[in-house]
This record gives sequence, C-alpha cells and structure tokens, in this order.
Amino acid sequence: MKVFVTGVKGQLGYDMVNELTKRGHIAIGADIDEMDITDGDAVRRVITQARPDAVVHCAAYTAVDAAEDNEELCRRVNALGTENIVKVCQELDCKLMYISTDYVFNGQGTRPWEPDDEREPLNVYGQTKYEGELAVERLKKFFIVRIAWVFGVNGKNFIKTMLNLGKTRDSLTVVDDQIGSPTYTYDLARLLTDMVETDKYGRYHATNEGLCSWYEFACQIFKEAGMEVRVSPVSSDKYPSRAKRPMNSRMDRSKLKEMGFEPMPSWQDALRRYLRAIGQI
Repeated sequence: MKVFVTGVKGQLGYDMVNELTKRGHIAIGADIDEMDITDGDAVRRVITQARPDAVVHCAAYTAVDAAEDNEELCRRVNALGTENIVKVCQELDCKLMYISTDYVFNGQGTRPWEPDDEREPLNVYGQTKYEGELAVERLKKFFIVRIAWVFGVNGKNFIKTMLNLGKTRDSLTVVDDQIGSPTYTYDLARLLTDMVETDKYGRYHATNEGLCSWYEFACQIFKEAGMEVRVSPVSSDKYPSRAKRPMNSRMDRSKLKEMGFEPMPSWQDALRRYLRAIGQI
C-alpha cells in the first residue's frame, strides 16, 4: 500500500512513516517545505503526483495558547488545510485518516468521551480541529482518530519539559485536576497502521491505557528517570492560560476492541520504553 503522511517532521508523522516502512508499505512523508497544506494547488499537485492509496493527515496548528491570538492562521491550517486534502482524496478516491483531538469536546465532567459524543469545542484550536472533522466527514472512506497527551522521540512534549526542568530545579508544581491518558506516538503509529490497512472507517479514540493527572504523570516521569525532584499538586486556576484547557480528557477506547484492533499498552509501560528510547534510563 502507498500511504502519504502529512506533518512528517512532527512527533506522530515521524513515527508513522517509520512504522509504515517497517511493514513494507511505501510511505511518502511531507511537511511544510514539501507541501503547504493551506495552498490548495500545491496540495492537489503533490498528492496527485504521489497517487496514494491512503493519506494520514498529521499536520496541524497545535500551539493551543497562540491560537487564541492567531485564529485566522489556525483556521487556515486546521480547517482550510484539511479541506484541501479532503478535495484531493475525493478526486483520487483514496482513504483519509485525520488525526484529531479531545479538544473538540467541552472538557467537562468525568465520563470518558465517546467517539460519537456531541462536539462542543472550548477554544480556538478545538474549534478549528472540529471544522476539519466536518470537512473529513464528507468523504465515504475516512477515519477520524482523536488522540490526547501525546509524546514522541521527535519534537517537544511534556516529558522533555519535565526532564529539562528537573535538571535545574529540585521542586516543581504541576496541575492535578486535569485528567487524561498519556500517549506514546510509537504505539499510536502501530495502531494507526493497523487501522489504515483496513476499511473499518469511522470515528475512533486512541490513547495508551490508564488514566492520570498531569501531576501524577510528572511524579512517574521523575521516578522512572531516577531524578530527585519534589512535585507538588496545584489546581488549574493557579495557572491561568490564554486558552481554556479541558479538565476531562478521558477517552473511551472501547470501539477499538469492538472493531478488532489491539489496544495500546499502559501509559506507564509506554513511558518506560520512551525514556529508554531517548537515553534517560
């Protein structure tokens, strides 16, 4: 199978190309230098030339706080950019896998979000990703896969931030009232490849197994890395941010099992393997 991957320089795009290649698929990766997704003509030219069987669309504007002040740019990338890709997939009659986010929901309550729950974005980033989902849903052959709390070898993430802070500080405060599931892009890429090899289309939620708060996640990071850092819990209102953050990022993953896909390992197991991969343990 020939698969075109956008956002190849990001955490997930990088692992996606590696996993596809490992399984014998032809993976064609592109980032902004090769194809600016906001340029409809460029998107049509590059993807049509590649003639893929599937497109995995990882590219996105993900600077959540900056999005509040750059709404037009965020919308151009996440909504219009996705629309451009949808049009070409329609013309080529190829599958499209769109990587979305729990930010399309309102972030309230404690019940895990189900794939078909009502979408009610709580900030600009979430709204533009929701608009991207609506564009994708016009296709017959689409996967919408919502992910959360992602970390990978390539790029910045919470774990790298914590490790860097831990080198210069012996105590930190981290919010303890936002709950979710840390997700390793290596595991995610394996699952997404399993999925794109099928025609089991629809909306899915994909994260590593288990739940924690950012505070619990930070504690586990330092424990596994063998770093003596004292972490204190603090509520989100002590850390006001430009964009509203979801308190509830719990994701219901049961559809994966129902459709015959193997769930990802626990986030603790993923963290351990990740720290090993980046040479921290």
